[in-house]
Amino acid sequence: MQRRVITLAAALALAAGLSLVAQPGPPADAQAAPAAVLPAKGTGRATVAGTNCSVFPADNYWNADVSKLPVHRYSARWKKAIGKRDLHPDFGPAGKGEVPYGIPITVVSGKKAGVKVRFDYADESDRVRYPLNAKTRIEGGKNADGDRHAIIVNAKTCRLYELYDLRKRGGTWTAGSGATWSLRSNKLRPDTWTSADAAGLPILPGLLRYSEVKAGRVDHAIRFTAPATAARHIWPARHDAGSGSAKTRPPMGARFRLKANFSTKGYSRDAKVVIKAMKKYGLVLADNGSPWYFQGEADERWGERLISDLKTIPSSAFEAVDTSGMKRAKGSGRVG
Repeated sequence: MQRRVITLAAALALAAGLSLVAQPGPPADAQAAPAAVLPAKGTGRATVAGTNCSVFPADNYWNADVSKLPVHRYSARWKKAIGKRDLHPDFGPAGKGEVPYGIPITVVSGKKAGVKVRFDYADESDRVRYPLNAKTRIEGGKNADGDRHAIIVNAKTCRLYELYDLRKRGGTWTAGSGATWSLRSNKLRPDTWTSADAAGLPILPGLLRYSEVKAGRVDHAIRFTAPATAARHIWPARHDAGSGSAKTRPPMGARFRLKANFSTKGYSRDAKVVIKAMKKYGLVLADNGSPWYFQGEADERWGERLISDLKTIPSSAFEAVDTSGMKRAKGSGRVG
């Protein structure tokens, strides 16, 4: 995927051959087993497996129903800028013995202190200790190219950690950027700050997760990418990495909904679950990248039929929606 425009402070540091190091922060966590997301008992909401942590409050932007929102006045222009094609699920099985496509989730126990991370974009990264060790799962595997995202959830504190371009060089952990959120809070990052995504948003709430699809209920929006984005972001996004006007290109944070009249005839049971979520919760533009690529967790159990079905959903069946009426406060992801 394409990445964000480098900030001035980071550019000066990189030009001087320097890297910037995260400062000591609150204790982080010890590593535990990889996670999926499972239904929370008695609540109908999903929690990260091995924890009692829901993925942000029920009234969070990611969990909001957008099926009744008005169509955005620039919907047709934004779709044209992204390009016309069928959607592409950027996750799925990669073959026997291979690392599955997608972004993995790791759960930690919360018992041990974390480590310092040296960031390229330190001026917009959260300078805390991150719960990393040899068991931390990285997008694509330890030797992968690409974005190399890592998503970690502290089971004790329900704190989410996300990193972009995570690597270990010698005894030093490095990353392009890092961010952390409380999964119990609607608080957003400072405006203009990036995250592990160019939009400055968390990745976890926008991932399709295997267990929720199998459970028959996806109750959140889905993260996707576009090749041409505006030099603007709209709430709740905090950062942008594009060029040009939001009148002709979608800004980071733009939300798209699958039209209500899109037929599910002929689709598999699992594909219908995803289609229903796309109609109710939609897609959120979160990063620069290939057109209409949407993301899910790395899990070798994803079925070929589901992936094949999702590849036939046309982008022409989507429309951008006007989310401006959802905002209650600038620094909060709570919807009104």
